[in-house]
Amino acid sequence: MAGMVQEEGSSSVTSSPLQFFSLMSLSPGFGSPYPWLRELKSEERGLCLIHLLVACANHVAAGSVENANIGLEQISHLASPDGDTMQRIAAYFTEALADRMLKAWPGLHKALNSTKIASVTEEIIVQKLFFELCPFLKLAYVITNQAIVEAMEGEKMVHIIDLYSFEPAQWINLLQTLSARPEGPPHLRITGIHEQKEVLEQMALRLTEEAEKLDIPFQFNPIVSKLENLDLESLRVKTGEALAVSSVLQLHSLLAIDDDPHKRNSPSAPKTPNSNHLQRVFQMNHRTLGEWLEKDSIHVFSPSPDSASASTPLSPAASAKMGNFLNALWGLSPKLMVVTEQESNHNGATLMERVMEALNFYAAMFDCLESTVSRASIERQKVEKMLFGEEIKNIIACEGTERKERHEKLEKWILRLELAGFGRVPLSYHGMLQARRLLQNYGYDGYKIKEENGCLVMCWQDRPLFSVSAWRLRRYD
Repeated sequence: MAGMVQEEGSSSVTSSPLQFFSLMSLSPGFGSPYPWLRELKSEERGLCLIHLLVACANHVAAGSVENANIGLEQISHLASPDGDTMQRIAAYFTEALADRMLKAWPGLHKALNSTKIASVTEEIIVQKLFFELCPFLKLAYVITNQAIVEAMEGEKMVHIIDLYSFEPAQWINLLQTLSARPEGPPHLRITGIHEQKEVLEQMALRLTEEAEKLDIPFQFNPIVSKLENLDLESLRVKTGEALAVSSVLQLHSLLAIDDDPHKRNSPSAPKTPNSNHLQRVFQMNHRTLGEWLEKDSIHVFSPSPDSASASTPLSPAASAKMGNFLNALWGLSPKLMVVTEQESNHNGATLMERVMEALNFYAAMFDCLESTVSRASIERQKVEKMLFGEEIKNIIACEGTERKERHEKLEKWILRLELAGFGRVPLSYHGMLQARRLLQNYGYDGYKIKEENGCLVMCWQDRPLFSVSAWRLRRYD
């Protein structure tokens, strides 16, 4: 393997196994990779896995079961849920692609999944682990709370609707901030929404204890419901209350519609990078997986004219449920609404669009954990499998109303919310300073906060991952 990496600018890599990709890539004649694939260094193996994953996804999109099966078998020799970043990503993407293929045989798919138990308790545990291991939720809470404090200055009765109420740390922080107001704290009421009663009971207990300790008049109104089934009459908004709405990674689930992928064309033939391109990439200075995908994936997959999304950056995906929900929220006359969402477009119409976007996004998410958490960490493996892995599976394997992880970029949320009658509230510089101070205090290296059109974007290195935007009714302008 010595001598595989040439000096930058070298014309060829004659001893590199990458030159053989065009000969062996997913050919029915090769049931498993060449033995030397197992001996590749991490960077080389990562490029191989990207190549094989994209080619395999193209076969799945085209309905070529035999070739997709060969691709999955090849990848299985290199992928590992406890390996390096790319090995872990490959393990979850192949699981998602296989699950999508199995859905072509509903009986087989149901039989293999009939004994699986969906545990909301496990989901909560994993979300709390994500809160601890990565700074994104902490940052969202700090920015949201600062926006609420500024908007509610001078208000005597404040009502906050938390669209997914599971982490008391956010509101404990707000209670502590409100207790220090020069004019004294307001009467605070929080309406918490969650599908599990026990979670809301714990929230009520923790927050009531903190409010009593700080001598703040406080009420907690629990609503046991999924967001999509929420009856807004149960929110009990009272006259004289200043209302704020907090949505952290929730609104996108309302974009789920009964769209039929069979009415659209998928890429008809696999498009895989040739060996020259892989050699060119390999000769460059080392990059993270996310950087390689961000800069070079255009050469790996170029959507055909027929694979255009149902929505473009200037045309947000239509959803009656989303429209009705935003109209109902507007009718409640909130003084402020703060929205945190994933900064990626996982709501493309075709499988290949979603695969490429998801590879970019989750490459950065896995890189975050790789930089701070041991590979042997059980907590890390739980977050990757039960949070990231399940999101990847939903994005790739599901369609129609089952596909809930329909993340869209900030530009689409801006247009959607403006069309619903909301106006942007620029997030303050003080909020950004608080977020940056949090990153420094916790020693989160590699994370960045950027301002964009009055909104804040959380990044890993220079890759945007989450956005926070604030809104109010236009009549407040």
